[in-house]
Amino acid sequence: MSPAPSDTATSGRVVLVTGGSRGIGAACAAWFLANGDRVAVTFRGEAAPVAPPGAAQRFLAVRCDVTEPAQVEAAYGEIEARWGPVEVLVSNAGITKDTLVLRMGEDAWHEVIETNLTGGFRVAKRAVAKMLRLHRGRIVFVSSVGAFVGLPGQANYAASKAGLVGMARALAREVASRQITVNVVAPGVVDTDMTGALGKTRVGELEAMVPLGRVGLPADVAAVVGFLASDGAAYVTGTVVPVDGGLGMGL
Repeated sequence: MSPAPSDTATSGRVVLVTGGSRGIGAACAAWFLANGDRVAVTFRGEAAPVAPPGAAQRFLAVRCDVTEPAQVEAAYGEIEARWGPVEVLVSNAGITKDTLVLRMGEDAWHEVIETNLTGGFRVAKRAVAKMLRLHRGRIVFVSSVGAFVGLPGQANYAASKAGLVGMARALAREVASRQITVNVVAPGVVDTDMTGALGKTRVGELEAMVPLGRVGLPADVAAVVGFLASDGAAYVTGTVVPVDGGLGMGL
């Protein structure tokens, strides 16, 4: 059996997971920590996430609202001061403000786009600035099957998540010559607080549409994110990988 990763502040890649305090983000952080990386996560709530047992020196929680450029810059500054440039970015921070288009106010539209899409742009732009100098890097955007199937009440969310795909592919072409890859994962119905807020009835309806017959786990998504950030995916860029149990099959 392989030895456990060393709990030092100087080993492993520097990874940033935005929105890493719970759900898919927390699962991604746990995956990278388990594989010996140094992991920073952003959070917005009052209580900062705590380091898993045995990983205190390789975990950093940074308060950051991705809709605030100054906070994004400050977060990167704190990470770089402690460990150096971010080598792997998982852009996961996101929100929902679901309602039908005719009832959707301008605020609900702009808040979701600003967080999910523009926030992704901000953190990626800041990461790329240093990755270009390193001549390496991995960026993974967390989109959604909702970007492709068009669920009612999610025009703002679907637009923001579909926008990530276009942005990722444009960026992938811009930075490929420096051996930086940019990819997207598109989770389906996953057991998170965001999905739970839909209510048991709606979640059950969505689960019934999944060919594999179950709701996904955050760890299912984290494993794919981890692969896309690995050496094994060095020749994969500009792609979208569904992690949806077949829900969006063929789209």
